Formats: sequence, C-alpha cells, structure tokens
Amino acid sequence: MIVIKDTLISEELIEAQFMCNLKACKGMCCIEGDQGAPLLEEECEEIAKNLDKILPYLPKEQQDKIHEKGFSTIYPDGDLGTSMMEDGACVFIIKENGIVGCGVEKAYFDKQSTFHKPVSCHLYPVRVKTYKEFTSVNYNRWDICSPACTLGKEQQMPLYLFVENALVRRFGREWMDALKATAAHLEKEKKG
Repeated sequence: MIVIKDTLISEELIEAQFMCNLKACKGMCCIEGDQGAPLLEEECEEIAKNLDKILPYLPKEQQDKIHEKGFSTIYPDGDLGTSMMEDGACVFIIKENGIVGCGVEKAYFDKQSTFHKPVSCHLYPVRVKTYKEFTSVNYNRWDICSPACTLGKEQQMPLYLFVENALVRRFGREWMDALKATAAHLEKEKKG
C-alpha cells in the first residue's frame, strides 16, 4: 500500500495497465452492476442545478424515471448513488452507435451543463471509499474491462496515468504529483 496524506492507495494503480476500449466493451460498466454510480453530496447539488439541461439528452423512459423517483438513491450499504432503471442501467445512460455513454457528460461537452459527470465514473476502474480514519483508493477489477487491460498493455498505459485527470479532480495536483513521485521511485527500485 502507498500512503499519501490520509489516503491508502493500492500499488495496483501503478502496476496495472489500463485504457478504456469502448469499441470492445460498449460501455457496459454503465449498465452492469448492483448499484448506480457512487455520488458525493456536492455532486447531487450540481446535478440538480443542471438537471433541466441534462434531461433533454436522455430517452423519455429515463426522464420519466427521474421525474418519478429522482436521479439518486441511498443503497442498502448506505452509499449514495445514481438511480437505476429496472434492467440495472444507470438512469443517465445514452446510446450512440451501439455504445453506451453518459447523458450528463454529453450535456457538459455540448456546453449545456456545468457539471462534467460523477467523479466515480471519471475515475473508473479506480474506486474510492471514505472511512472514518482514511480514504482507500483501489483498482476494481471486472471481467468486462478485460479489453481495456489488453489495450493498456499494448499502449503501455499505467492505470494511474489513464485516470490522472480524475485523480487530480478528486484529490488535487499536489496529491497526484506525490503519487507520480512514488511511482517513479518504485520503478527505479524495481530496476535495481
């Protein structure tokens, strides 16, 4: 484990190689799973503020679900996350050319919304969990991401660099610089 400030970081972030391959996986991480995307309280406020700009990007069925049940929920484990459709998909998914994407992100890129997307989605496959004494930062291995592992190896893309912008968004530049310095030190030690 790597320790930076009050975070415990799995060394897998440095050791694993990863690069999303949407042509292969079709964005299944937004459809599969037991819960919606984890949300921070402040993200709920941002989504609510931008919801009128996001809704037009979503299919009617999802708009209806959001109007009826809301866009977020508290799951049985106590975690806050995006609501899900009956088939398990996130309420914010859109499909373009057979690939699942995010309506929240599409509205942002079209400059209609000021909110990019939940940081948990931006970080994926890295998962962050906050506890009383520390925050854990781990690699969430999932078989649907195996094409991303293959592409990451081909491109020699370390996981922590693939999600660098998201890590900076979540923890700040100083934290990321410390992680990069640690990665460089570990690489140097490995080479002897």
